[in-house]
Amino acid sequence: MVKYTNQFLAKLEDLIAESDYILRYEKGSFKAGYCLLREQKIIIINKFFTMEGKINALLEIIRIVPLETTKFSEKNVKLYEELTKMEVSI
Repeated sequence: MVKYTNQFLAKLEDLIAESDYILRYEKGSFKAGYCLLREQKIIIINKFFTMEGKINALLEIIRIVPLETTKFSEKNVKLYEELTKMEVSI
């Protein structure tokens, strides 16, 4: 399911963009590759991470943070459901 490509990264970024969260790539020394500011609904990914690292960080955030799916397009609802089911099956 997980493909480490620019297209898959773009799909994850699009999914976050349709949620209430703002996704930013910033430099920093984040322990896990991302910083999550829940009160401000900002997701910050370390911009120096590889594509694989960025995808893994976004997948972890999508599994941890409940996203409001009412604003999602049909394709993003389907992707979100697949990603959240993937966590259960692991």
